[in-house]
Amino acid sequence: MKKLLCCFSLVFFGYATAQHGLEKDIDAIESKVIKWRRDFHKNPELSNREFKTAEKIAAHLQSLGMEVKTGVAHTGVIGILKGDLPGKVVALRADIDALPVTERTDVPFKSTVRTTFNGVETGVMHACGHDTHTAILMGVAEIFSNHKDKIKGTIVFIFQPAEEGAPKGEEGGAELMVKEGVLKNPDVDAIFGLHISAGFDVGTISYKPGGIMAASQSFEINVKGKQSHGSRPWTSVDPIVASAKIIDGLQTIISRESELTKEGAVITVGKITSGVRSNIIPEKAQLIGTIRTLDYDMQAFINQRMKEMVPAIAKAYRAEATIEIEKGYPITYNDPKLTAQMLPSLQKVAGAENVIEIKAITGAEDFSFFQKEVPGLYFFLGGKPVDQEATSHHTPDFYIDESGMKLGVQTFVQLTLDYLNN
Repeated sequence: MKKLLCCFSLVFFGYATAQHGLEKDIDAIESKVIKWRRDFHKNPELSNREFKTAEKIAAHLQSLGMEVKTGVAHTGVIGILKGDLPGKVVALRADIDALPVTERTDVPFKSTVRTTFNGVETGVMHACGHDTHTAILMGVAEIFSNHKDKIKGTIVFIFQPAEEGAPKGEEGGAELMVKEGVLKNPDVDAIFGLHISAGFDVGTISYKPGGIMAASQSFEINVKGKQSHGSRPWTSVDPIVASAKIIDGLQTIISRESELTKEGAVITVGKITSGVRSNIIPEKAQLIGTIRTLDYDMQAFINQRMKEMVPAIAKAYRAEATIEIEKGYPITYNDPKLTAQMLPSLQKVAGAENVIEIKAITGAEDFSFFQKEVPGLYFFLGGKPVDQEATSHHTPDFYIDESGMKLGVQTFVQLTLDYLNN
């Protein structure tokens, strides 16, 4: 059944784009896109260190004859393609960075790259699909560069570094790109972005108007107590016990104080550091974690309650505690008007039955910084093999079906043409 749906989708797409004469180009470029993806996968680079990746992207865009900017937000690359006809400006974005993950998949283009990250030796892997995003957008750039006569306006190709977050002490990603004026000169009217998903079946597109992904904040809590011998806890102020109570208390903000029928929210403590051996009660403890919210009023309330609760709980156990909450990523917000306008374009390429409206996801995306400046649409491209179980992103076993990448090229092409010609 799935094969029939996919065949129907391709036939439907061919009908939808036949007037533009691009269907043969899309068929022909699929093998190139897969080849590029495998090269990036085999040679991954971490955030703000995507030097060779950027060189390959820039060389490709320059070979297509478009205006190219390099070194944007450290390692970002921008291609600007002006059509033969005047019109609006649309931006297409792909993220290019990899993760500090040691790959376990059994593919011939498996990454064997090693590095030291935060003092820990680790592998480097495209464990979130950014290699596919980069290759897809390179394919779209090549198709449009060969058909400038069909472009009514300007296309800005944004290859963004550091989506996974800049190294500590550095700026990076979409926020820095916006700060450096990537959406200006030419002034972008709308932006589209995609993310391949190992959880959604290949051949499908998933979307949601409004908030599709959560705002993300990091927090750090430092607890100070009094050190003592482990055999004499009554002479101590135990920061580990106080930390445990703080963790327990934070969860009540979600389970007892947040209006979860309005939107979902999450507080997760991901790391606790304290102590050196079994028979010493330490003086200090540190907790770090993340906050995920899909509503800015809820975010403000949760932040306020955390700042009130943490020192108060610590004081109840005779300890002291401070908390710092970073600004983080905004909500990835799909402009409702733009989403409604472009929904028929998604349905043209995948078939209406394969375009699925989903609930919000508590993952985060710094594509949200672009959407704060101009209307944007962000969607998920199915990458899970139909006959296999889903793998998780950011893990050594992350795997996607490369046959789904062609739909990514088709979708970007269709969205761009329909938006510029509307």
